[in-house]
Amino acid sequence: MFDLIVGSINNLLWGEGQILIYILLFTGIWFSVRLKLIQILKFKHMFSLLKGSSKCNKNDISSFQALCTGLSARVGTGNLAGVAVAISLGGSGAIFWMWVIAILGMATGFAESVLGQVYKVRDSQGEFRGGPAYYIQQGIGSRSLAIAFALCLFLGYGFTFSAMQTNTITDALNFAFEIPTLYSGIVITLLAGSIILGGFKAIARFAERVVPVMGIVFVLAAVIITLINFTQVPAMLKDIFLSAFGLQEAGAGAMGAAIKNGIQRGLYSNEAGAGSVPHASASASPIPNHPVTQGYIQMLGVFFDTIVLCSCTAVIILLADIDISGEMAGIRLTQAAMTAHLAQGGVYFVAAAITLFAFTSVVANYAYAESNLHLFKLDNKVGRGIYTFLYLSMMMWGASATLKEVWDLADIALGLMTVVNVIAIILLTPTILNVTDDYNRQRAEGIEPEFNAKNVLIQGKTEQGIWH
Repeated sequence: MFDLIVGSINNLLWGEGQILIYILLFTGIWFSVRLKLIQILKFKHMFSLLKGSSKCNKNDISSFQALCTGLSARVGTGNLAGVAVAISLGGSGAIFWMWVIAILGMATGFAESVLGQVYKVRDSQGEFRGGPAYYIQQGIGSRSLAIAFALCLFLGYGFTFSAMQTNTITDALNFAFEIPTLYSGIVITLLAGSIILGGFKAIARFAERVVPVMGIVFVLAAVIITLINFTQVPAMLKDIFLSAFGLQEAGAGAMGAAIKNGIQRGLYSNEAGAGSVPHASASASPIPNHPVTQGYIQMLGVFFDTIVLCSCTAVIILLADIDISGEMAGIRLTQAAMTAHLAQGGVYFVAAAITLFAFTSVVANYAYAESNLHLFKLDNKVGRGIYTFLYLSMMMWGASATLKEVWDLADIALGLMTVVNVIAIILLTPTILNVTDDYNRQRAEGIEPEFNAKNVLIQGKTEQGIWH
């Protein structure tokens, strides 16, 4: 009975109903239009803000640390296994639709991250906290909807996702090095515990050190593989575009599969609209001190995650001389592609990459759910202690579990979070536009933007003392 209910809801959200795909497409188009193609026309300005993004007060989290925390959660199994699934089910054309949803998702990511900043609060330790539950409660004035979002977040990011990511790591290490899943699970859980016990700041510092190195190494590997197989690149690009529009032999059915899998896996990887990344955004003290600064910085996260890193995985798979429509799926397909390029070293490289990618996700996912403890007045030693114990227990269980049911629960949690968050950010569109106009006006006047909530028309109210 339980499986039937879970399956029916997932089928409606992700399967034949595809409600989420339509919702997120609509949201991406909505904010792209309302924000006047900000992700394209302000692309250069978005990168220019990276220069000062690592500065902040010593007691706060910098914009760059928040970006890396967001990327640690985004960059996970979706970039390696998810891209492989999209290609095996939707063909090479799925990559084109992954790019499309990433460009649209950049506008959605900007919108939700701006709101995360506008409605952020200070918790019992004086640290910034925020996210959809906070902007729903303060901006829309709905405590019940805020609690519904927070509960879905705890189910997904708080518990099931950690089990999934741990399972992915232990499986990859077992495949590459024949390490028993129980032993690797114990080590991973202890390592994660040593970081997350230090709180959000420790997680942000860890992300700032690990994520850039991780990303650069992976991109370099893809660039080297592309250069070695340079003569095949034009044919690969032609195949991506022809397959995306069903212009290959398989026709319209292939186009439908490419769109569905490209969009679904792109959404799963970059998380734009899911309401997860605003938790990282809210934690930052941006420079210039304006919510829009963090909107731009987090928009970069969608770009790096899907346009850069997912494309790297796609290139590695499509340039390999392997059958992508065979029985292999997920991470094994990526490992097979890397083996084709780098012999046995490819298996080790992917095992190392998935271990790092998934491990950083485990650490950041903890921080997202922990941000919502304040909502229930549980941001104290007892509340944090119970949550941390449950989180690490789920990791340990996930190391050796069969995860079909957990994947299904995670899909539901992410789906329901997304529905609630999208409703909220569309209702709060006037605030997003007014705050963005305030930033643009100050820049046009040659002033370094600084946000004062009293000078901008926003819905609901911000917490006293945060923005003057």
